[in-house]
Amino acid sequence: MLSNVNTWARTSITLKLIIIGILILVLLIPTNMIQDMIREREYTRDSAIQEVASKWGLDQTVGMPVITIPYYTLNAKNQPENIKHYAHILPEDVRIKTKLVPDKKKRGMYEIVLYNTQITIEGSFKSEIENLKKEINAEFHPEQAYIELGISDLKGVKDIVSFVINDTAAYEFNPGVPSSDIYNSGMSCPVDLTTQDDFNFACAVNLNGSSSLYFLPYGKKTVVELNTNWTNPSYQGAFLPDTSNTNGSGSYAKWKILQLNRNYPQYGFNNFIKQSEQSAAMTNGQKDSSFGVKLILPVDQYQKTNRTAKYSIMFILLTIISFFFIEIINKKRVHPIQYLLIGFGIVLFYVLLLSISEHLNFDAAYWISCAGIVTMISMYTQSIFKQLKITGLIAIILTTLYIFFYSLLQLQDFSLLMGSIGLFIILGVTMYLTRNIEWYKETEERQTVAASTKSE
Repeated sequence: MLSNVNTWARTSITLKLIIIGILILVLLIPTNMIQDMIREREYTRDSAIQEVASKWGLDQTVGMPVITIPYYTLNAKNQPENIKHYAHILPEDVRIKTKLVPDKKKRGMYEIVLYNTQITIEGSFKSEIENLKKEINAEFHPEQAYIELGISDLKGVKDIVSFVINDTAAYEFNPGVPSSDIYNSGMSCPVDLTTQDDFNFACAVNLNGSSSLYFLPYGKKTVVELNTNWTNPSYQGAFLPDTSNTNGSGSYAKWKILQLNRNYPQYGFNNFIKQSEQSAAMTNGQKDSSFGVKLILPVDQYQKTNRTAKYSIMFILLTIISFFFIEIINKKRVHPIQYLLIGFGIVLFYVLLLSISEHLNFDAAYWISCAGIVTMISMYTQSIFKQLKITGLIAIILTTLYIFFYSLLQLQDFSLLMGSIGLFIILGVTMYLTRNIEWYKETEERQTVAASTKSE
């Protein structure tokens, strides 16, 4: 009885398939560990970028000049209360021109994109004090007004910034803003508006930053023109440019945004912009109205390696199934340990790809890793089957699979379609090649051979 059980265990195809399924599940453990490793290396890269950027200048968001006027609400006796509030007036036509000059820096083996940009801001203000007084019973103090300019990371400011009114009066900005109603970070300068009605203004900012540059469309009409010699821009935010052009020498983009494209008016009290944007986010999901450009690196090896690793279970499954059918057709048994070693060889491909791609470009790393794994598994196959024909067949199957999955990586928009068609073809070929196999007969023959071997 025990000998019959041993014979069945050694020859049963069903049991072999169950064991193979368990081995594939076991191989999911190192596969998930590799994906964790990819995320860890990506986090290390991001930490290095953040460390360098924090000393140079982080992602920058530039706001428009805004007039801030202190006021005190009046009580029933028409007397001012002690709590100071702020009213804010946004500019009319705003014209911004910026020349963004990127620079790649190295931190260890990681590449970091920094930039310097020269920003000129011109526009005009319309006096809205009388309109403010009509909306609220308060005592306004235009003689204590401020001009606020939003800069998300003041560390990146490289020169003194002046605010010029009507080409004559110049005010020097100081760090900080009197209130956080409009900007959480920025600079401001006091200006007496008792003698100013409508006026034109101009200012220039020399700014360092990293990765991205955004603007806030606080003008009644905001026009932004951006020039850069970076050839891989990604325009992001609430608005896409009306005009954009990218060629081998750089990129140009132009935005024109109207007051009607926003969810807040030209003047208001306290944090009226943030309240309006929060209300808009609840209705249409748009968190804010910022827009700009992100300087992306043309190759992100971690993103591509992570995408490659997502196909790992499919690759392991197809490779092990190929060995299983070769085993059935050639009546040469392959031990579960040998299946496990082949599976670990496939998993090792992703470790090689991750480590090599940190020093070479992704394509070179992919094919170097592919050549190494195909050679190793082919030599191991030769040691198992002792037939050059089978060894060559395995090498062709593995190479075809690596070419197929590499093609999926290149076809981002059609990867699902091509993957579905590829799997359809693979399944069809497998069915065709195994159409004449009599599985029960194969089991009986194996049991007979095993019994005769044991009797001898």
